[in-house]
Amino acid sequence: MTEQLDIRFVALTAPLAPATVLLVGSDREFSAIANRLDRQTDGALERAVAAAEFKGKARSTIEVLGAAGIDPKRVIIVGTGDPDPKELDLIRIGGAAFAQIIARTSVAASLIVEGGEDAAETAAQVAQGMALRAYNFRKYLSRKPTDEQNGNGSKPLPKIDIHCADPTAAAAAFERRRAVARGVFLARDLVNEPANALGPVEFADRLKALNIPGLDVEILDVPALEALKMGSLLAVGQGSVRPSRVVVMQWHGAKKARNKQPVCFVGKGVVFDTGGISMKPAAGMEDMKGDMGGAACVSGLMQALAERKAPVNAVGLVGLVENMPSGSATRPGDIVTSMSGQTIEILNTDAEGRLVLADVLWYAQERFKPRLIVDLATLTGAIMVALGKEHAGLFCNNDKLARELEEAGEATGEKVWRMPLGAGYDKLIDSKNADMKNIGGRFGGAITAAQFLQRFIKSADTPWAHLDVAGTAMDSPRTEINQSWGSGWGVRLLDKLVQSHYEKG
Repeated sequence: MTEQLDIRFVALTAPLAPATVLLVGSDREFSAIANRLDRQTDGALERAVAAAEFKGKARSTIEVLGAAGIDPKRVIIVGTGDPDPKELDLIRIGGAAFAQIIARTSVAASLIVEGGEDAAETAAQVAQGMALRAYNFRKYLSRKPTDEQNGNGSKPLPKIDIHCADPTAAAAAFERRRAVARGVFLARDLVNEPANALGPVEFADRLKALNIPGLDVEILDVPALEALKMGSLLAVGQGSVRPSRVVVMQWHGAKKARNKQPVCFVGKGVVFDTGGISMKPAAGMEDMKGDMGGAACVSGLMQALAERKAPVNAVGLVGLVENMPSGSATRPGDIVTSMSGQTIEILNTDAEGRLVLADVLWYAQERFKPRLIVDLATLTGAIMVALGKEHAGLFCNNDKLARELEEAGEATGEKVWRMPLGAGYDKLIDSKNADMKNIGGRFGGAITAAQFLQRFIKSADTPWAHLDVAGTAMDSPRTEINQSWGSGWGVRLLDKLVQSHYEKG
């Protein structure tokens, strides 16, 4: 786990640190504290704003050094754009502010939040952005990196004081957001780990070690999976010397309705994907340590829900396998029987994630009868051909759930784009030798993969969504709140989905 950023909420009257951040909107109106500092410097801040032609554009910055008459020797002015920015903008502003701070000090900094309809929530949102940007993964570096080599470089993290009108309320508002940030960190850590350190067993053990009160973690080993007849999942892992696992995480947060059907999340956890006998090209194969990004997201989400004590019943399941070529590996042309009883002709062993999800999806429905189910998987390169790395592909059998996911995506910046499903695509995976085949041909690869998964949704009455996160869970575009190869994408999206629509109800 990355080092945690030390954030405190203090009164507006508290002493300012040597590096102090002021937030200024596009109206270029200074807050009361900014005006006081400007007067004490005989107008140096206003002159700097004018000289730099600072327009208050969101996340733009200027710096004033060594102004006489004030204690802060660095005053960093960060633009907020809209004088009353929205939640996502404030989170991004927090990340941008931290980037300025870490580039200039490793000791301490202050950030001023004044006014607004809900200054405490504003302060918490900015703090979450700072916490998310502070993440780094330097676990395996024996030499200290430069700033250019690795995000925050080798500097220790500074202590951050956020000055606001009601520090107690801000700290309380931040507790939920800090829990979500820690869930994102778990997801990032898992994706960033090399595969030699994180096999199926090690992944499962890490989840067991979370030890969060109320979060029940159950590990299903190979004999248990064989007893459940998960032939599809086990076929993927049979070429590896590392045994497969399924981990079941349960959170019973709806105290007044403990037996209420849970919301359910399923993640693909291929800890390394060589492609099996249908081996991938060597170039770029090292990135396949991240082929468990869906499982990482589900793990981080369940941690976040438990840590913030979300009033919801939720279950998260991850199927953990390693796809390797060997004398015992599944061959192209093999036919396997899934837990559902449906048979699958495996024409390409590199289309393995859907085989893992098929059994875990069926098991989730058999055991938990969820009110909805969302699966996440780094499933296809085809989704990146369609959407690049800006959106995850959304496939859904329920318009209401699709809209909720789209709204959560817009609110968090983890955006999804709905893709089609239909009978014409579904027939492309029909097989002459089995109930279905695991590939559908050259065209529409992300869609036929989703059609394959839909065959393992027992009832059309169960709202189901599949998120293809191949372009977003790893090596996604760097942002103000993420500079890591492993993005932790999806934790904030699904937490927002749960918070907005499924808590207490």
